[in-house]
Amino acid sequence: MANPPVILTRPLAQALVQAAALTAQLRAAGREVVIFPCMEIHALNDYSALDQALKSLDRYAMIAFVSPNAIDVTLQRLTQLGLFLPRSLTIAVMGAGSKSALQQHGIDSSTHKIISPRDPERTDSETLLQVLDLTTLSGQQVLIVRGQNGRELLADALRQHGVLVTQVAAYSRAAPIFDADKQAQFLRLLNQGGDWVVSSSEILTTLLSWAQSIDHLGNFSATAGIEACVAKMQQQHLVVPHRRIAENGQILGFQSITLTGAGDERLLVALQSRL
Repeated sequence: MANPPVILTRPLAQALVQAAALTAQLRAAGREVVIFPCMEIHALNDYSALDQALKSLDRYAMIAFVSPNAIDVTLQRLTQLGLFLPRSLTIAVMGAGSKSALQQHGIDSSTHKIISPRDPERTDSETLLQVLDLTTLSGQQVLIVRGQNGRELLADALRQHGVLVTQVAAYSRAAPIFDADKQAQFLRLLNQGGDWVVSSSEILTTLLSWAQSIDHLGNFSATAGIEACVAKMQQQHLVVPHRRIAENGQILGFQSITLTGAGDERLLVALQSRL
């Protein structure tokens, strides 16, 4: 029996560029890789708030990036402004993906102090807070760069410890348009089954929302089509990098979840073990 496809649900640019090595290795191992973006990253109409913060980086003790997208946009804006990240500025990131994004811009532990969670299976705001020196940060200014409408947990926790937090958006997120072509591909993937690589809880919600709102029912009956489609989605095998995503998946009714830990290297090992 042929191996099920690996379905990458990351935003298109991440799937094509950042995951290019992963895709090549999987295909070399005989796995079919399907690019099926379930999230889009959009530029902001107005970068004035981000630019203003970047022009005053010397006032901050630390800059925290919540995602690789936040890093990419920030470094691009700095280049356009003719600026750079001061070597004295501590950088906080969530996981391996963000460290890789920094490295692509020439930033690593040899150029800056970089803080990230110790547990690769749980790289989020909660575990980042565990490794921060909150006593030292108290009374100092911290810049958080994130997407629009992101979680408030990190900012709120820092403020509770007396940290002066500035929070700015670098991009916005949205689900792709679920048009007829997307629906048809979605149904084909559900019927075929596969290893769905899911990098955020937001993507899980989008997948279930699509299953609940599908118009073109394909092989599902007209009377019980939506329920069958949702059940079929919940039966797909998920491969997730973070414990919080796995926990949210269980809450949403997904029945088969593999937790890999952060980083495409761990993801590759997990997917190869299913050959």
